[in-house]
Amino acid sequence: MSWNSPGRWVWVIILAVGGLLAAILGFHTYMTRTATLLHPEPNDVQSVAHEDPSQKWAGAVDRGRQSVRASLAEQNLPGLSVAVGVGDDIVWAEGFGWADLENRVPVAPGTRFRIGTASTVLTSAAAGLLLEKDRLKLEDEIQTHVDAYPKKKWPVTLRHLMGHTAGVITDGGDEGPLFTLHCERPVEGIGPFAARPLLFEPGTEYRYSSYGWILVSAAIEAAANEPFLEFMRKEVFEPLRMHDTRADSETEVIPNRATPYFPRYMANPRHGLHLMRPIDYSCYAGSSVFLSTPSDLVRFGMAINGGKLLKPETVELLQTSQRLRSGEETGYGLGWDIETVALAGQQVRAIGHDGESLGGMVASLITYRERGIVVAVMSNISYANTAAVALKIAEGFAEPEKP
Repeated sequence: MSWNSPGRWVWVIILAVGGLLAAILGFHTYMTRTATLLHPEPNDVQSVAHEDPSQKWAGAVDRGRQSVRASLAEQNLPGLSVAVGVGDDIVWAEGFGWADLENRVPVAPGTRFRIGTASTVLTSAAAGLLLEKDRLKLEDEIQTHVDAYPKKKWPVTLRHLMGHTAGVITDGGDEGPLFTLHCERPVEGIGPFAARPLLFEPGTEYRYSSYGWILVSAAIEAAANEPFLEFMRKEVFEPLRMHDTRADSETEVIPNRATPYFPRYMANPRHGLHLMRPIDYSCYAGSSVFLSTPSDLVRFGMAINGGKLLKPETVELLQTSQRLRSGEETGYGLGWDIETVALAGQQVRAIGHDGESLGGMVASLITYRERGIVVAVMSNISYANTAAVALKIAEGFAEPEKP
């Protein structure tokens, strides 16, 4: 058979494609079967709690511990940290697994984690403080406070940006251009997207945009007339005793900071992990920059629910689902995610936010205002399903205690 005959080339192509598919399958098999199980026995997962829970919540805590250990082992996560608030008190806070695998540093309640996009609830509260003082207005065009952002085909308001209905583009998850830059002020982070056209007319669609919350952070800084991070510290963190919450930094040595990891294959921790590459969140400002602990986020959630930081009418404003021009609800307020979930056999409103880092979930804050329950869960690896863990814990605390 001649090399130039069509039949020979068909066989060459078939063999080449077959070889490629075999190589892909072999690689997949290798990656999925060679992952190290970090916690092969759930019951052996170590934990650190600074104090024992009260007898009133002992049963719920015991169920919660079992659930967390099972999730840690099932998802193959290095570490998890949880906290639960009921009414005005933190009734449980405990760390599980490893904050640093190499050095075998355990997760403790005071271990700081990246909370990623869950940072927006904290930034939303700062905007709420300025709304109450009439220094920000939701219907202000963003150029009122951030003149470095060029005007677009349609007006872009603070409400549009806070509700993710502005049409501003967002980053590529784990490939955003801002991770390699450093910014001292939020406005310095708008360069990669400032000149880009809007994706749609504001108010007509919902599309999550971390970049939009960089603009919100810049507006807060301008309206407060002081550095954004300083305003957050003085007006939000210090009044609520959130002493473990601060901005992440690639240049400072930060005490009690968990080592961040990333799945090595298919965005799934079950297939192993490696150290997360160095990234700088400074340009993301209030959209993703903060480190925190579950206890601090629970303090924040209880303060929001109890009217200790913002007026009840301001909280309701921030936590009300936005409506598109069509009348359709987005399921998202002004920095808060809103949904109805089943909790202990009842349909209740769950308000909070999940946090993503490099495109994968690392933290969850859920508040159940009607039940007086606040739950926060954090992990030190992206693509951890912290939301499912938080919901399972909440169910245990919503069930009546058996005598």
